[in-house]
Order: sequence, then structure tokens, then C-alpha cells
Amino acid sequence: MSDMIFRPGLEGVPVTKSSICDIDGNKGELRYRGYPIAELASQSSFLETAYLLIWGNLPNPQQLRDFEKEVQMHRRVSFRVRDMMKCFPATGHPMDALQSSAASLGLFYSRRAIDNPQYVYDAVVRLIAKIPTMVAAFQLIRKGQDPIQPRDDLPYSSNFLYMLTEREQDPLAARVFDRCLILHAEHSLNASTFSARVTASTLTDPYAVVASAVGTLAGPLHGGANEDVIEMLQEIGTPNKAGAFLDKAIANKRKIMGFGHREYRVKDPRASILQVLAEELFARFGKDDLYDVAIAVEKEAANRLGTKGIYPNVDFYSGLVYRKLGISRDLFTPVFAISRVAGWLAHWREQLGANRIFRPSQIYTGVKSRSWNPPEERSSSKETKLKTSHP
Repeated sequence: MSDMIFRPGLEGVPVTKSSICDIDGNKGELRYRGYPIAELASQSSFLETAYLLIWGNLPNPQQLRDFEKEVQMHRRVSFRVRDMMKCFPATGHPMDALQSSAASLGLFYSRRAIDNPQYVYDAVVRLIAKIPTMVAAFQLIRKGQDPIQPRDDLPYSSNFLYMLTEREQDPLAARVFDRCLILHAEHSLNASTFSARVTASTLTDPYAVVASAVGTLAGPLHGGANEDVIEMLQEIGTPNKAGAFLDKAIANKRKIMGFGHREYRVKDPRASILQVLAEELFARFGKDDLYDVAIAVEKEAANRLGTKGIYPNVDFYSGLVYRKLGISRDLFTPVFAISRVAGWLAHWREQLGANRIFRPSQIYTGVKSRSWNPPEERSSSKETKLKTSHP
């Protein structure tokens, strides 16, 4: 096995074939099933885009109405799930609450009939419908309040914002949020999607698949970067300090949050759309002072990092949008999960279509051969001693 090539993090190693998402990082292009992301964000809805990702084609009018109706009918969660969430510590992170809650759905719908098209369809509907309800429920529960029941008269995004903020939202805010969900719905084989496919390859239930993906997304190197962007902008404080901050960060090899991407060598196309969405919200509801700081950071960063292909990614402006929508910072990643569940389920279905369990190899670097000896002889043993933090 010595001739194997080790690539940390599987960087650049293709591990599956997929027809879901296509990225051209040099041109800054992102397509879902062949459709440009800008076109979907301006013309489609999140549920229509989710249908496209999961089933492969845009739905006809009747299919879309049926799908929207099914999702609407399954928004509510069992009182047992709510009671379980009330036992979670109020100081717990919402992503941990979401992972546990998503996994618990498998207890209520435990029949693993993944070869049954109706079971697959029902699982898709339940997860897309219930994940937002669980996110909003925990937000209110941890504040000592009872969760708000979904409203059947409100569309998907409007209903989530209503459950979260306890008030009906301006149509512009709901539309902007819906477009955010479209932008975050899918992005090829990122860490959480790979986690979902690995879990799916064992033929477990889809609730476990989504729960594993949520756990992966919770890591700060994946889903939490937009929280860190807001913290960075607050640290900088004013636009005139952006250059000095970047110079110091670069000198100290500090990561600049919201910049750079494994796929893109130009500005992330989603970042460009999110910037426009932020400006739409500011024009209606008032400006966020951090936006001026963000503009200054992007300008100064282009002068210092542009030649290296480091530009704003999807996280750079999304936090500013969510702030203006009244979403608390530690809910940014759960909102990401609400959206990305569509992509995870698309990859779940695709994995089932030509499944082979993931079983990568490794390059062993440990001791080749050792012999066991009794404990009383080990203090004077001449065998190689391994460095360890354990006494």
C-alpha cells in the first residue's frame, strides 16, 4: 500500500458521480441541475428549488401545488418532540438541539422502506416541513416560552419567520429569506453533504442521514463562518480601520472570515446576490452600520488578496441579511440547515440510486509489530514508548 497517494481531507479526490450541482470556480458559476443560481434566486421559490434538487426537474404546476400542500400539512411536530426539547438546557447551542430533534424523527417514522417510493417522498416532505418548526420551537423554548404553532395560511418562508419572531413579516422580508434559502440549498460535495452520503450508503433511515449532516455542519470550519463574520466586522468597528485590520491579520496569518473558498477563485456568485438582498432590506428597513464596514473590508481585501484568488464567499454577507431579518447570531447555522436539507436529501436519493457503501483506505503510520507482556514487566520493557497525553 506504500504507493498510495495521501491527500489530506480528500482534496481534489472524486469519490462519487453526481448530476445535482455544478460549480465553475474560475468563472464564478453555480448551477442546480443545470439552472444558474442567479436565475433560480430571482425567479423560483425555495420549495420549487428543493423539488428540482431532489427529483431532478422543475415541477409542473400541479406537482408544485401538491408538494407545497404536503409540506404545509406536515409542519407540526409531535408534542413528544416539543417535550423533549423542553428538557434541553437553555444554554445549549441550537445546532445541537436540531441534531437531536432531527434524529428523534426516526423514532416516529422508523420504517426503513427506502425501496418504497412513497416512503421516500413522505420522508422528504417531513424533513423539509419539520426542520424549520423545530428550529423556531427551540428558539422560543430556550427563552422560557411555548413554541408557536405553524400557520397554514402562510407560505414556507413567511411561516418560519412568523414562528421565530412571533409576528407576521413584511412580504419583502419573507421573499428575501426565501431567496437566501435557495442560495444555501446545495453546493456539491461539501463536508456535511459528504457526511450525508456516507451515512446514506449504509442504507439507514433519512432522519439519521440528516442528523449526521447537521452534526457536520455545526463545526466552525463549515457552517458557522457567518457568525464569525459579524464578530469580525464588530471588532473592526469602522470602515477606516479595515485596511489596518487586514494588514495585521495577514501578518499574523489570521483567517479572514467570509473570504476564500475551496471552489471559487473569484467572488462567490451567492455573495454577490446576498449583497443585493442586503441592500434591498436596508432600503426598506434602515441600514446596518456594519454593512459599510463590510464594503470597506471587501475593497481593501481585493487589493491585498485578489491576486491569490481570495474573495468574499457566501458567508460574508449572509449574516448581515439575517441580522436585518431579526435572526439571532447563533441561529445563522440552523437557518443554513433549513435550506441545506434540500441538498442533503437530493444526495440521499442519488446515493440510493447506485449505492455502494463508502469504505476508504488509509496509510498506516503506527508501530509495525509489538508483543504483549504482563503489566508487571512493562516498567522495564525495552519496547518503543509512544508519546501520549494519558499518564
